[in-house]
Amino acid sequence: MNFEYSTKSLELQDKLEKFMQQYIYPIELEYLEFAENNPWQIYPKIEELKNLAKAEGLWNLFLPEEYGKFSPGLTNLEYAPLARIMGRVVWSSQVFNCSAPDTGNMEVLAKYGTNAQQKKWLTPLLNGEIRSSFLMTEPQVASSDATNIETSIVKEGNEYVINGRKWWSSGAMHPNTKIYIVMGKTDPSAHRYVQQSMILVPADTPGVKVIRPLRVYGMYESPEGHAEIELDNVRVPEENLLVGEGSGFAIAQGRLGPGRIHHCMRLIGAAERALELMCQRVSKRTTFGKQVSQYSSIRQDIALSKCEIEQARYLTLAAADKIDRHGIKEAKDLIAMIKIVVPTMTCNVVDRAIQAHGGMGVCQDTPLAAFWLYGRIIRIADGPDEVHMYQLGRNLIKKEIAKE
Repeated sequence: MNFEYSTKSLELQDKLEKFMQQYIYPIELEYLEFAENNPWQIYPKIEELKNLAKAEGLWNLFLPEEYGKFSPGLTNLEYAPLARIMGRVVWSSQVFNCSAPDTGNMEVLAKYGTNAQQKKWLTPLLNGEIRSSFLMTEPQVASSDATNIETSIVKEGNEYVINGRKWWSSGAMHPNTKIYIVMGKTDPSAHRYVQQSMILVPADTPGVKVIRPLRVYGMYESPEGHAEIELDNVRVPEENLLVGEGSGFAIAQGRLGPGRIHHCMRLIGAAERALELMCQRVSKRTTFGKQVSQYSSIRQDIALSKCEIEQARYLTLAAADKIDRHGIKEAKDLIAMIKIVVPTMTCNVVDRAIQAHGGMGVCQDTPLAAFWLYGRIIRIADGPDEVHMYQLGRNLIKKEIAKE
């Protein structure tokens, strides 16, 4: 592949960098402080920032060109460096309407939604007027295997009745979240990969109950947050079903491919920023009569971090390029690799930066703690590391056996 970015991508990178410098970095820590002290409230300047981003043409950049009228026309490879820039500030992607889980949900609606579903839900999501949540994971089963899902979706007349309990429903706590995409089983007796379906559930539907918000390492991650949600005889019209009964697993697989590129590139941006902060910090501090930057162990940490970041970046770009040229199915091994490599790399690099900052590294005076938290979460979210290693190892063994 050609690792040179297109002119279109380079121009957007330059524009995005300037936007971040002018509007985002100056209020980075102020936002985090507000979020911590005002759970489930929206930072007052967000709408103003979103309008500025729209005016600059920095809006919905994530949606690949294959989605036609809904897309700004970028490939996954062209969008990847833009996600990296957004990742330098953990909350910034929402300003550009490029944050999870909305990105995945918008892709689902753009690819699988009917015209009526798109008009009702996709249009306001693309406009940034509402937010959304994805309900798959369940507390009572190991949800890393999506075939374990137990929530029932039962047809009754011209309605579907939904019963189950979900948790880690990302985005569900946001005050603007109006729609859930729910995964459940319509036919438990079918083949294990066609038992599941996805259905649209408006957040205000009777029977939907938010049991509690879930903390992540003691943090609420406000205002989006994660929730445990009970679905008790929730009734929605049959036209809310996506594609058809039994399509849920296939939709889920398609949804996660590009999303993993987004997460990994944002994490690479976070790791790059952590390394920059580390270099700055060790150049300004002395211990035992010696500048910290002069210690061999510090220089080795910095050098190793740079190597690891660049390795992860090129691997992720290769995965993005493979998706663009050959589709998600052909890119599945590379997607698994980046999901294994990038979050762990980010945690390692950020941890070194935290150590170099000392006490400052673990408090609210830098974004480092938030970077580490993001990397650690993604080692579980969108499929835990172990699942990706298991599947990648299986695929590699199959390929070798096929050569014999």
